[in-house]
Amino acid sequence: MTTSQPLTAVYPGTFDPMTLGHEDLMRRASRLFDRLIVAVAAGHHKRTMFTIAERLDIATELAKPCGNVEVIAFRGLLSDFVVQNGGRVVIRGLRAVSDFEYEFQMAGMNRQLMPDVETLFLTPSDQYQFVSGTFVREIAMLGGDVSKFVSPSVLDRLRERVAQPRE
Repeated sequence: MTTSQPLTAVYPGTFDPMTLGHEDLMRRASRLFDRLIVAVAAGHHKRTMFTIAERLDIATELAKPCGNVEVIAFRGLLSDFVVQNGGRVVIRGLRAVSDFEYEFQMAGMNRQLMPDVETLFLTPSDQYQFVSGTFVREIAMLGGDVSKFVSPSVLDRLRERVAQPRE
């Protein structure tokens, strides 16, 4: 008799903020795997609009409808995080051809660091192919309407953050 281990996938990102495109990929990936970890990067290489605690709160709230999704913060190498958490697959989103070269190089490097882990590219649903956290942050900071790109709870947090005086 053989016992198969549950298949764990890791969906990493800064999720600053989590967009409807991120939610779409999370929901779809959660249907493909026994366990999905949304790995929220501390953002050591980026200055983020939201703190790691805020991004974890947002992702946890949005993951609730998916019963097999865990939200965990990570810092350092993704490869270390994936291996420590029993990941067998890394989920990466591809919105456009412009994403492909960077993601392809990252997948190759990750294959060197984690030969037993596969990278799976998912494309967002058509209506989210152009949505990025960077665009959403910029539009929100300039007073534009981002309600079509984020969930209502994220929209509230964005509006609150933009209304705060800048340092």
